[in-house]
Amino acid sequence: MLKAENITKKYAEHTALDNVSIHVAKGKVFGLLGPNGAGKTTLIRIINRITVPDSGSVTFDGHPFTSDDVRCIGYLPEERGLYKKMKVGEQAMYLARLKGMSKSDARRELTRWFEKFDIMPWWDKKLEELSKGMQQKVQFVTTVVHRPQLMIFDEPFSGFDPVNAELLKREILELRDKGHTIIYSTHNMASVEDVCDDIALINKSRVVLSGSVTEVKRRFSDGRYEIRAEGSREQVEQLASQLQNAKVSEILPSMNDVFLKIVK
Repeated sequence: MLKAENITKKYAEHTALDNVSIHVAKGKVFGLLGPNGAGKTTLIRIINRITVPDSGSVTFDGHPFTSDDVRCIGYLPEERGLYKKMKVGEQAMYLARLKGMSKSDARRELTRWFEKFDIMPWWDKKLEELSKGMQQKVQFVTTVVHRPQLMIFDEPFSGFDPVNAELLKREILELRDKGHTIIYSTHNMASVEDVCDDIALINKSRVVLSGSVTEVKRRFSDGRYEIRAEGSREQVEQLASQLQNAKVSEILPSMNDVFLKIVK
């Protein structure tokens, strides 16, 4: 779906990206990982044609990326940018029309999403009247409403409570299952395994690790596991004793009363 190859970008004495390449497969969630300042947002801005690279190329759906392809992208930036004084529904309609949707299609799809996220009662309210979480829901909806081929989410869970973060995660996976391609950028590694199919880790302006999540886990696994158990003291002691003399797979069926979590 998308290839960014040999991308380099410098700002004065600072190198933001140093010969970076990523390949994003169609219909997958691609995790763009790394600490703050690693270069993730710079790469995303280059993909969106907001910033021009010093060298390198971006290919989209088999051809060199052009300004016309921007309509095929939904971009949720880390810096939220909705108009605080504008009414929620009016603003959502405006952004949907900018993406080429007809008025009737925009109203129908926005209504569906607003009802799904339980924000329809706020249609005629000003954005500044909404909580931060509700504002982020509105921006997520305006990002995906035109059903873009490629969706880019830069720290999408930032500021969300656990319940709404889980809701957004389910929506991202559902969009993937419907055939959309997603780039998910984050410095929070905890959610990567639940969301991503493939990853690239950027550190100090370079890609230092890439591949499928399964492949990367296998590549760096040392064969050891951490086992956490919750139960009565007697049950846990029994489990510890059994683990010394048997394989884990032989023990688990007999420990139904103990909650186990095995971490690779």
